[in-house]
Amino acid sequence: MQPIAISGILPSASVADIRQTLESGGCSTTDRCGASAGPDDLPAAVWERIKDHPCYSEEAHHYFARMHVAVAPACNIQCNYCNRKYDCANESRPGVVSERLTPDQAVRKVVAVANEIPQLSVLGVAGPGDSLYDARKTFATFDLVAKAIPDIKFCVSTNGLALPDYVDELAQHNIDHVTITINMIDPTVGEQIYPWIYFRNRRWTGLDAAKILHERQMEGLEAVVAKGILVKINSVMIPGINDHHLMDVNAAVRARGAFLHNVMPLISDAAHGTAFGLSGQRGPTPQELKGLQDQLGGGANLMKHCRQCRADAVGLLGEDRGQEFTLDQLPDEVVYDPARRSAYRDVVEAERDDRRAAARAADQALATARDTLLIAITTKGGGRINQHFGHATEFQVYEVDRSGVRFVGHRRADNYCLGGHGDDDRLESVIAALEGIDAILTAKIGDCPRDRLEQAGLVVLEDWATDYIEPAAAAAYQRLREAPPLRRSA
Repeated sequence: MQPIAISGILPSASVADIRQTLESGGCSTTDRCGASAGPDDLPAAVWERIKDHPCYSEEAHHYFARMHVAVAPACNIQCNYCNRKYDCANESRPGVVSERLTPDQAVRKVVAVANEIPQLSVLGVAGPGDSLYDARKTFATFDLVAKAIPDIKFCVSTNGLALPDYVDELAQHNIDHVTITINMIDPTVGEQIYPWIYFRNRRWTGLDAAKILHERQMEGLEAVVAKGILVKINSVMIPGINDHHLMDVNAAVRARGAFLHNVMPLISDAAHGTAFGLSGQRGPTPQELKGLQDQLGGGANLMKHCRQCRADAVGLLGEDRGQEFTLDQLPDEVVYDPARRSAYRDVVEAERDDRRAAARAADQALATARDTLLIAITTKGGGRINQHFGHATEFQVYEVDRSGVRFVGHRRADNYCLGGHGDDDRLESVIAALEGIDAILTAKIGDCPRDRLEQAGLVVLEDWATDYIEPAAAAAYQRLREAPPLRRSA
């Protein structure tokens, strides 16, 4: 039986739109590029494809949720930064799951989540192994979900080794977003990252393995782009191994038509049991990550809002509600009710228009700005400053200067409040995570954490609680610009 059409594969005219967008530097009319682009920056057909996808649109990640179903446990490569045996319910890291699912279990879970979380717009398979090495289970899951929820987008994440074998099948299943993890284009770099691959019924190691993987990744990328499928490239930044080499990776994938490049920091902890964690290989600092992103074009065609999600993640980026939807908590039978999701989308469209207008006004007000500030925001979503400081497990970071207000990343930290009380040790870890930040905008904060943050040199403001982020950041900049010293100069 043919799968139900979800959103359709991009017509050839839109493939041309994508290439024109890439060749012009990622934008059509403004300096907003890649994931930060809006409806005025991209051809209409391209914007329609990304506007509700939280991983492909920075704007969408404030409003829409993703869900990963762990139906693909097997993998055909070994990465030195991955250990799929490790699991902690509070750990957000690719390859981690609490329970593996069959396709039948997955569709029951997806319907339950869609009924409860109206923000859900995208279903992905990201492992915990490789989605295309376990392609039969991946495609069976999409077939079942398409029949139950015909308006959800599908996407897959893959290491690319098996990708060339499934390009036609991806198109037939209306999968119009594919993420490929590409960490190198030089096999001598690759052999430091991948101990082995399994290809054509045998295990390959060393330089031979890296050469095969590189060739297959490039072949798959070119073939998928030719089908009109939007491609995001994930790259793990590994200091001393591929950090400088990622400039070459960026050039190579953009030349082959990748829509976005997402450079992620290595997560390296000995407790995870990965080869890099056990060897002491460090991850990059936030400053090193931002420095590389700036070198890659100042934001053009870059994704900066990635949260390096678990393979069973549920909810908005930056939150994970997966533990609310384990199989033992689901009813035996669930029936999809589209009403809440439809109503939510109507509300979001009006909200997005208001926020865009406010952001444009904020950018205009900063036209004469002289300095650059980094401002951290506590938010629960919706593009607003609507979270208590003590409840934040991450801070969204915006750069403010004469070019306007731009999202540039996030900083993770343990929430300061536990059971209604603050934890001093956690506060110190928050301060460490916010190194280099000039100010914090939050909905509410207690006197004790405020005093400690200010002692550490951070300005803390509650003046714009529940307001949109961009105009609030611009107003905060105007208030602080004359208050010396500013740590950064344009």
